[in-house]
Amino acid sequence: MTDLADDLSLLRDLERRLLVHKFAIEELMTKLRILSEEFDSVHRHDPIEHITNRVKKPEGILDKLRRKGLPLDVDSIGEVLDDIAGVRVICPFVSDVYRVSEMLARQHDVEILRTKDYIATPKPNGYRSLHLIVRIPVFLSDRVEHVKVEVQLRTIAMDFWATLEHKLFYKYDDSPPADFMAELMSSAMIAAQLDERMESLHRRIHQE
Repeated sequence: MTDLADDLSLLRDLERRLLVHKFAIEELMTKLRILSEEFDSVHRHDPIEHITNRVKKPEGILDKLRRKGLPLDVDSIGEVLDDIAGVRVICPFVSDVYRVSEMLARQHDVEILRTKDYIATPKPNGYRSLHLIVRIPVFLSDRVEHVKVEVQLRTIAMDFWATLEHKLFYKYDDSPPADFMAELMSSAMIAAQLDERMESLHRRIHQE
């Protein structure tokens, strides 16, 4: 009973703590929408197709802390975990992915902590995306908190592949056969080639 009561208490504390991560996402979403609209107005091209976001559920956070052997300390979760708050930005073209990343980096109150470029160096299964860990200020009634948000930037083709790969992979309980992995890699290469062709057409249009 004590463990259950402790877990329930932790979950309640986490739910309150996660509010600040929700606010961080809202701050970042506002920035991205402004950049999107402003760039579209000036250059007649919107580098952002759409944006999604999520805050990890309290139960998922506790599970991850336990799996990693990390302390169940509500006040420090934002330091030990990078993916509590997440924003996914879907762009039309690969050049837009890097463009949006650069625009974010120029924001004086956005601190880029880490970058993982899985477009330049895809994961072994073919996954491609640009991952940023950023930190932004959240202005509360009595203090300012600097909160980490994971930002994933990818093209429509990358997102199509990653979404379906995620759905298919669950069937094999993380142990897919070799031919399945080979087929996934092949489809990732096709998506990458499609991105290259569409990027070429995009450049051609803007050069005419």
